[in-house]
Amino acid sequence: MRGIAGKQTRGLPTMARLQVADNTGAKIAQLINVRKLGGTMRRYPAAGVGDLIKVSVKRGTPDTRRQMFDAVVIRQRRPFRRVDGTWVQFEDNACVITNEKGDVQGSDIKGPVSREAAERWPRIAATAKQIV
Repeated sequence: MRGIAGKQTRGLPTMARLQVADNTGAKIAQLINVRKLGGTMRRYPAAGVGDLIKVSVKRGTPDTRRQMFDAVVIRQRRPFRRVDGTWVQFEDNACVITNEKGDVQGSDIKGPVSREAAERWPRIAATAKQIV
């Protein structure tokens, strides 16, 4: 995985539904698995901001529906603490569809992107309009 590793509160358990915040045609995706996560026995994988995940598209255009993609979590509703002591919480859970290297598939990202995801994935930071 590229970028710096961050330890964030993992607020998205397996089977969570996320908004897709790019223009690839997918609208809602379901979290299937967290990529490159060393898990614990009998614990479902959970994802946090900046994690690379595997998603299944539940709602979108006919060519993207029922397909599996790699994605990166850019927002989560669960509050998480930053190094400077501030707590951050977003209005929704959102992801951006990428490839395994972190290159964004779409050309536009809707809404804000967390600073943790932008620092970890430079291609997402370059595409984002607003970094919080």
